[in-house]
Amino acid sequence: MPTHADPPPAHRGPSPTALRILARARSRPDATALVWRGTGISYRELGDRASRAAGRLAEPPGYGPVAVVAEKSPDTIALLLALLAAGRPFLLPSPTLAEPVLRRLTDAAGCVATLSTVEYAGPAAAPATGPPQDGVTFMLTTSGSTGVPKVVPLRGSAVDRFTTWAAARFEIGPRTTVLSYAPLEFDLSLLDVWATLVAGGTVVLVERERATAAGYLADLLRHVDVVQAVPMLYHLLAEHGGIADLPARHVIATGDTLPDRTLAALPELFPRARLYNLYGCTETNDSFLHELDPRARPVPLGTPVDGVRSVLVDADGGLVTGPGVGELLVHTPFQTDGYLDPELTAAKFTELGDGSRYFRSGDLVRRHPGGALTLEGRTDFQVKVRGVRVNAQAVERALLEHDDVTEAVVLAVPHPVAGNTLHAVVRAHGVDSLTLRRHCAARLALAAVPSAFTFADEPLPRTGTGKPDRGRIARDHVNAVVK
Repeated sequence: MPTHADPPPAHRGPSPTALRILARARSRPDATALVWRGTGISYRELGDRASRAAGRLAEPPGYGPVAVVAEKSPDTIALLLALLAAGRPFLLPSPTLAEPVLRRLTDAAGCVATLSTVEYAGPAAAPATGPPQDGVTFMLTTSGSTGVPKVVPLRGSAVDRFTTWAAARFEIGPRTTVLSYAPLEFDLSLLDVWATLVAGGTVVLVERERATAAGYLADLLRHVDVVQAVPMLYHLLAEHGGIADLPARHVIATGDTLPDRTLAALPELFPRARLYNLYGCTETNDSFLHELDPRARPVPLGTPVDGVRSVLVDADGGLVTGPGVGELLVHTPFQTDGYLDPELTAAKFTELGDGSRYFRSGDLVRRHPGGALTLEGRTDFQVKVRGVRVNAQAVERALLEHDDVTEAVVLAVPHPVAGNTLHAVVRAHGVDSLTLRRHCAARLALAAVPSAFTFADEPLPRTGTGKPDRGRIARDHVNAVVK
């Protein structure tokens, strides 16, 4: 892998994704590519905006990677299309990141400049780990929910394979409308935005500042065929009340566990849709797909999508070949070759006997006697409480089974005697801590029953990808109590 002493990678040709989208602009120029704030933008106009953006790409020095720090909008998508057409790799960090974190990511990606949709922000510092491999287009970032985000470079060929699969699997084509709920830096946008544009469909863009307004979302969804979103979207719709009979024909939940009550609400919200649970990681993209039966529990991860292979390994690294629990390792046709940092890559990717490189997902998965796979929790959420190993996410799921609990996050707090104690932060209605302790005691081992509860009046803070922001929750609801 190149080091910071290597020159920026040479200019490369357009990515397959750009070629296919620009071909749509030539063959169906008047078709609607994007809908933004109630206004349609044609493929011709998207192509014209990309051409204007391309004129700015000669400004930064050389042809090295650039960072695009901008909110989702038609101009941002046009800028990214121009970069794809120029064969130029780009980093997509969240525009909400603190400056030190953003600088660390741009340095790691070897970015020679930072771009927004309005101005050129100047050259970055010398890269710390070097530019990406040849053929890289998108450089996404992980959510950072359990630490500093990591840069995930994707080759154009991997993105092209994914967009082809996604468009075919969810019947996206000309005149298909697809909701873009996730931020552009989230890997969900590979389906919502890029697979849709490749297929000639229409992307309905959700404004970030209105992403929690259920009435606004419902209005958009009355004109959408395909929905992919984190469970938070479906929870907002179900909790709002009065929203039903939306016309989508494919509805996909992904990115996090779907609470039982939210799952039960989906048939009324989307009575004509096929409902799916889609599992994947930023590093591998989509891996398993399951068509949901709202009455069946627990929800399986599903069956591997085309070309995907997986194994379970136990704590000692041995293969789990029958029923049991282990960490899920996945290989997909859409995955990254590895992080930019070789040490991170070595820690999270491994080659198995079939010669393929597998990603260590960090997810603990149970294989049932019939072969179905269900999520048990995270390896990084396992803690010792009084000498007993407990998975905090399993405690969260138990709390969410209570009818009066809307949200739940369980955090480990160091304790001089017990090693750790569990502190639950919940948003609930008409329930107290004693009731929730009894509820947990009926479902969990004694060590897994939280020792403390904090009740939140407002929705718990979340990251840009819709996952609980555990750092903020700890600061706002736990640290002050512990002190």
